[in-house]
Amino acid sequence: MAKVAEREPQISLALYHLLKWSVVSPLLHICFGSKIYGADNVPKQGSLIVVSNHASDFDPLIVANCVGRPVAFMAKEELFKVPVLKRIIKLYGAYPVKRGTGDRAAIRAAVETLENGWATGVFLQGTRTPDGKITDPKLGAALIAAKTHTPLLPVSIWGTHEILPKGSKFPRFYPVTIRIGELIPPPNPKSDRSELQAITDQCALTINNLHALGR
Repeated sequence: MAKVAEREPQISLALYHLLKWSVVSPLLHICFGSKIYGADNVPKQGSLIVVSNHASDFDPLIVANCVGRPVAFMAKEELFKVPVLKRIIKLYGAYPVKRGTGDRAAIRAAVETLENGWATGVFLQGTRTPDGKITDPKLGAALIAAKTHTPLLPVSIWGTHEILPKGSKFPRFYPVTIRIGELIPPPNPKSDRSELQAITDQCALTINNLHALGR
C-alpha cells in the first residue's frame, strides 16, 4: 500500500467545518435534540475506518458531523455525472461506485480514500435496515482494515429511521443519538475468512449493544 496521507485535503477540511457549523450541527441540536457520546474515542487524524449501522439517507452527514472529522462515503455513480454536484460531493469525500460491480470496486475505492488521508465510512450491513439494527454484517470493513492496517471505529446511530419513515413526504423532527465506541484494532493482513468474520461480528455486536442503549 502507498504511503498514507495524515489528513484529507485542506479545502475539504475547510468545507467540512463550514457545513458542520453552519448547517448540520445546528439542525441536529435544535431540531433533533441530538446527543453524542464517546466523541473522545475518535482519533483526530490518521487512517480510520468508521463502521456504523444504517437506517436513513441522512446517516452519512450525521456520522461525519458527530465524529468531528470528514468521513468519505461511497455514493452512486450517477451523482458524479452532474458537473457542479460532482465537484461538491468529491470535495466532501464521496467516491463513486457503479451499481452491479460488486464489492471489489467499493473496496478499491475505499482503500484509495484511506491512502488520501480520509477517514472512510462503511455501513456494516451495506444497506439500510428498518430499525437501525445490524442483522447481516458484511466482511467489507474488516477486509479493508486488513489490507490497509487501519483501526475500526464502531458508531451507533439511533433514531434516524424515524426522520423520514416509509410513506412520508417530509422529514419530521425526532430525537437522534450517536454513540461512539472504542477503537477496534485491524485484523492481520494475512487473516483468513474466519478471522475477518470474527472482527466483523465484534463490530456488529459493539454497534448493536450501543444501539440498544437507546436515547
